[in-house]
Amino acid sequence: MPLSLVLSALDDPAVAAAEARQLRLYRLLKAAILDGRLAPGTRLPGTRQLAADQGMARNCVLFAYQLLLAEGFVEADRGGTWVAALPLGTAGGTQYRPAGAHTLSRRAHQLPAIKRSEALLPFAPGAPDLNAFPWATWARLLHQAWAEVTARQLAYAEPGGEPELRRAVAAFLSARRGVACTAEQVFIVAGGQVALDACARLLADSGETVWLENPCYPAARNAMLAAGLAPVAVEVDRDGMAPAPGLWQAAPPRLVYVTPSHQYPLGSVLSLERRLALLAGVEAGGGWLIEDDYDSDFNHAQPGARPLPAIQGLRPEAPVIYVGTFSKLLYPGLRIAYMVVPRWAAAELGEGIRKLYRGGQAVEQRALARLLESGQLTRHLRRMAPVYRERQAVLRAALQAGFGDDCPILGGQAGLHLVLGLPPAVPDTVLAEAALEQGIAPRPLSAYYTGTAPGNGLVLGYGLTEAGHIPALVARLAGVAGKVRKAGGVPS
Repeated sequence: MPLSLVLSALDDPAVAAAEARQLRLYRLLKAAILDGRLAPGTRLPGTRQLAADQGMARNCVLFAYQLLLAEGFVEADRGGTWVAALPLGTAGGTQYRPAGAHTLSRRAHQLPAIKRSEALLPFAPGAPDLNAFPWATWARLLHQAWAEVTARQLAYAEPGGEPELRRAVAAFLSARRGVACTAEQVFIVAGGQVALDACARLLADSGETVWLENPCYPAARNAMLAAGLAPVAVEVDRDGMAPAPGLWQAAPPRLVYVTPSHQYPLGSVLSLERRLALLAGVEAGGGWLIEDDYDSDFNHAQPGARPLPAIQGLRPEAPVIYVGTFSKLLYPGLRIAYMVVPRWAAAELGEGIRKLYRGGQAVEQRALARLLESGQLTRHLRRMAPVYRERQAVLRAALQAGFGDDCPILGGQAGLHLVLGLPPAVPDTVLAEAALEQGIAPRPLSAYYTGTAPGNGLVLGYGLTEAGHIPALVARLAGVAGKVRKAGGVPS
């Protein structure tokens, strides 16, 4: 291939401002050698000639050639510089793949696929109204935090999180969720997925049993599988996780994962009787209960009331790890979550967390602490509660009008989503994919189940969708469902 074609991207405007030309030259030549566009033995222009051709300083070309020479991609002598003969399998345009054991682990292959819909499209679950967030206040608090930055904030964050945020989270959870804890029991981690990963790795050994709700939050299931745990799917009914008689004896769990205040995705609330039974079971068996406070910040069943109290508050010294995140309260990209652990386990678990993970976002943590301490986050939640309640009411009415009594509507006591049941003639996976092509992004309910899914429906988030747009969007979704039904449940 002519060198001029290889270097045609040297002044690509997409990277020109972000990368020095000498590094760009080096990377272009290296890539062309690796993929075979510049064959072994190809003589490269002299440094003076190439510099003149490309309008560069000769030192820039010397820099690129010297890097390539040091890495073995070119050879040079008094006669010039040419492409070196590389080891078999590293060039020639063929993707090298070793034939031995260089594959992903069995655990990696067992992880169920999670198909990501467009997170900002209508009815995508899992996101709050990002437009309504008090960005000006948040920007001011971030500015204040950056003004106080020292070298410590630019290094790894404090083990377990910034002290002021740990104190603020403890006070916030005590007032809002009935969680009994001190700052020393709170550990800040980089997102809810890290919290679940820590529970799986620090509280159980590979091969031990974990009970998971069925249907279950897919990322939680994947965290447990990736840690080598053996999942047992426990069915969920209108009162939450419902272990079958004898399951405690047949499959005693090391971990029990539940979303009790607003089961994800069905929206049921775990009854007090079952909460106490789960606590008694893990206490008797030496296990742990992971209470994921997923999507329960807004109580629609009792307007103005606080969210349902946490299981952790029933018996603060019980073996319960309370996990939560600020994704639904602030924005998903913040990646700040928390774990509340029993007082008697705080030192040991804290040491394990420090050994596994490195903290970051110290500046954002300080800003978040002030947002909590000032009460501004609580005021924001109070402002949004009636907004989300209205959106849910409008969505319910529109779904009833568009789909009728044959499609039950589940959930809604809390959170930011509803579940719409579908008849067998309208497979949820087919409808979800067809809806995405129309700019609507619900998720298929069957994707949340383990094994043969008994549920067929759609999980519809309304956090991002304004009430005035909902009826037309549901009408569009109903039209897509009608086409899927007519096509016999296959893509049209």
